[in-house]
Amino acid sequence: MNLSQRLKRREQDNNPIRIIVIGAGKFGCMFLAQAVRTKGMHVAAIVDIDIQRCRESLKRIGWISDRFGANNLQQAIEHRSTFITDRIESVVSHELIDVVIDATGNVSASVDHVLMAMDAGKHIVMVTVEADAVVGPILADKAKKAGVVYSMAYGDQPALICELVDWARSCGFEVTCAGKGTKYLPEYHKSTPDTVWQHYGFSEQQVASGDYNARMFNSFLDGTKSAIEMAAVANATGLHPHTDGLVFPPCAVQRLAMTCVPKTAGGVLEHSGTVEVVSSLYRDGSEIEHDLRWGVYVTFETDSSYVQRCFQEYGALIDPSGRYASLYRPTHLIGLELGYSVAKAVLLGEATGVPIEFNADVIAVAKRDLNVGERLDGEGGYTVYGRLVSAERSLEQDGLPLGLANDLTVTSPVHAGQVVCWNDVTSPAPNTVFNLRQQLQNIGNSSKRHKENSRSF
Repeated sequence: MNLSQRLKRREQDNNPIRIIVIGAGKFGCMFLAQAVRTKGMHVAAIVDIDIQRCRESLKRIGWISDRFGANNLQQAIEHRSTFITDRIESVVSHELIDVVIDATGNVSASVDHVLMAMDAGKHIVMVTVEADAVVGPILADKAKKAGVVYSMAYGDQPALICELVDWARSCGFEVTCAGKGTKYLPEYHKSTPDTVWQHYGFSEQQVASGDYNARMFNSFLDGTKSAIEMAAVANATGLHPHTDGLVFPPCAVQRLAMTCVPKTAGGVLEHSGTVEVVSSLYRDGSEIEHDLRWGVYVTFETDSSYVQRCFQEYGALIDPSGRYASLYRPTHLIGLELGYSVAKAVLLGEATGVPIEFNADVIAVAKRDLNVGERLDGEGGYTVYGRLVSAERSLEQDGLPLGLANDLTVTSPVHAGQVVCWNDVTSPAPNTVFNLRQQLQNIGNSSKRHKENSRSF
């Protein structure tokens, strides 16, 4: 009740949380549809590279034209309307703006927006989890030094998973595993934007509605988005991924505490304290009853016989030994829930998930044989997909971060299924995100050397 009451007071005082949204795509529009119904919040500006498309999207989600008719930001603030622009520089520095939401999905642009918001003293809600997976720990550190909140986006699965992990630890449980569900088969790693819709079963009418982006949906299908989101969770919770990525075990919700536990306890995990994504399909393609395709979960353990008895008495989902239990949330509502992150950041100065260390990384893997001279096309495309690995493994393999694997030319042949290394492609043109990534890798290498030196003593 605390947040809602605070929002109510902000509304009564005519001092709403004033928000800039960058990117009016699917996620952004879902938030915008709900933001106008949330007392104590005001979307003062929307930044999008295609203003006309933005206006059409707003009409599609039910906004009336008068709501986004402001000619400038000051007018929007005075009349509680929204100013649409394609230049963040024109709005981010206004003294009455509280928070910036980046929902662009573009790694390089997103990082630039975040740094600009920090410089202006604004809180940041980072919807572009792809950027968080590439340089999140660096951005979080910069935000802390700037005195602003850098937050993962509530409603998206990583923030919801972080919440479950925090709940379990706050209750004194040892977290065994945390993650989400998805639709997965091994052959999906080869999926392209040309084949994605047949796997989802969407009709032509659905695809034509304007809410469906082939590359985005293909990223979910080919395993890239799962890897990205689990990297963000691992870096925000201190959990460590498996050495060579996700297993994607088929699993119904009733079996989470039997499946997402260590192999020594009958599960599939390489070790305890990790992340994993469960599939809603058996490997033969048949659907699992009571799957977790849209949800999130945490498995946790106790060594107390009394607590184990309590698990049984209160109907917890447990494994046969009674040592492991699970809690899950069956759905997530992405942008419709984003206001929770906004409210926590501005009203409480807290994040709904924030990177704390470099534990995990997402590296590019060839979908097919890549020949010299070909150009990589990034997330959800035709050439590579993302694999979750430990940060240490990423540095050892010299893996190319998936978030930077776009518009680079292949200089050495890479076979299907092989990791694409930095030396296999032309170097990205120096820019902000590339420079920050180099900083993160230097920190990771220094940490590795420190551990090795410690062991030598």
